[in-house]
Amino acid sequence: MNWKNEKKPLLWIIILFISAYFLPVEKPQLLNAVNESLVLLKWYAREHVLLCLVPAFFIAGVISVFISQSAVIKYLGVQAKKWIAYLVASLSGSILAVCSCTILPLFASIYQRGAGLGPAVAFLYSGPAINILAIILTARILGFELGIARIIGAIVFSIVIGLLMHLFFIKEEREKEKSQVILHDSGNERPLWKTAFHFFILVAILIFVNWGKPAESTGLWNFIWSNKWFITAGFGVLFAFSLVYVLNIKIFHVLLLSIITIVTALLVSQPLVPFLIAVIGLTIILSINKGDAAEWMESSWGFAKQILPLLAMGVLVAGFLLGSPGSEGLISSKWIIMFVGDNSFFANFFASVVGAFMYFATLTEIPILQGLIAGGMAKGPALALLLAGPALSLPNMLVINKIMGLKKTVVFISLVVIMSTLTGMLFGMWFSY
Repeated sequence: MNWKNEKKPLLWIIILFISAYFLPVEKPQLLNAVNESLVLLKWYAREHVLLCLVPAFFIAGVISVFISQSAVIKYLGVQAKKWIAYLVASLSGSILAVCSCTILPLFASIYQRGAGLGPAVAFLYSGPAINILAIILTARILGFELGIARIIGAIVFSIVIGLLMHLFFIKEEREKEKSQVILHDSGNERPLWKTAFHFFILVAILIFVNWGKPAESTGLWNFIWSNKWFITAGFGVLFAFSLVYVLNIKIFHVLLLSIITIVTALLVSQPLVPFLIAVIGLTIILSINKGDAAEWMESSWGFAKQILPLLAMGVLVAGFLLGSPGSEGLISSKWIIMFVGDNSFFANFFASVVGAFMYFATLTEIPILQGLIAGGMAKGPALALLLAGPALSLPNMLVINKIMGLKKTVVFISLVVIMSTLTGMLFGMWFSY
């Protein structure tokens, strides 16, 4: 046997054996961390896979199949005018108001369709970071100054980080520009308004099914939350119309699915059940039809296969280290507060790094940060965590690495952490609790 060729597997076996041999299973902290990783995975599956990721996969499939490559290149490609590309990327990302994981299939779709690295990264950052509802709640709960600083910082970050990524990888971008050929839409393609109609119905469904309960019991936000499933049902009717008249799916299939979904909604009080029935039915309908419908299903499934396993792995690791919402993992929150009690460089850097690796679902960063601030967290590190946390997470990093490679991923993460650290320090110099 040639042991030179067996060094790598032998090394892994030795590492696994030593790790298992000395595994401190008797330590309560370790057992609690393992439990928290499973709790977070269960919470993630219940709260985000069906309502967040599944609609996001279908939207990514629409971008991949129905939006022409020429349109993506025209507005987001390397040859596009910079102000148009970054404006479109930041605005389209912010409209979605999604978490760091839900944005991933959408980012993958526009990047693979030919979007330039800079605009694609601006879109990747802006989706989770520029969340209007989250910014309003930040201002109300954590203070007006922190809310204003968050929105200014997030908008500037999305553009600056995108531009820097473009400059750092300018050679690759120029080669990409040479390889990109402006494609002309053929007369047989679907009219743009039909694609836009279908796309925005899906986006509306994604937004309203994930509409969180506001802090106040009155007002517009509370009215939308109280009636979000009725609003979603309204867009569901429009979606059924779109399946027939935009995608030319047989009306019998759509009517049958609609009737089954409506009957389920009338018989079952839990709204998730008819939503799940609709998702399963849509999957079946798209699979048995041909043409654009089958391509849409195939593309959406491709994104799911690529992203879901990495997200699950990342959620388990994040839960093990940092715990689930409201609980702690291997790393205690007391340790975090101990390191972020002032506005020093280290405190802001530490908050940025911790925020980058933690997983924040949409809006959950606010109550978590409220508890940390009550425990003694300084204002600068609080902003640093707000700027780095929602846009990044360990699951998010694993998928980004799969999509654009290790080098670009490391640079992107580094830019977010460094800019969050410096912004937190500047903010901490001007304000204090």
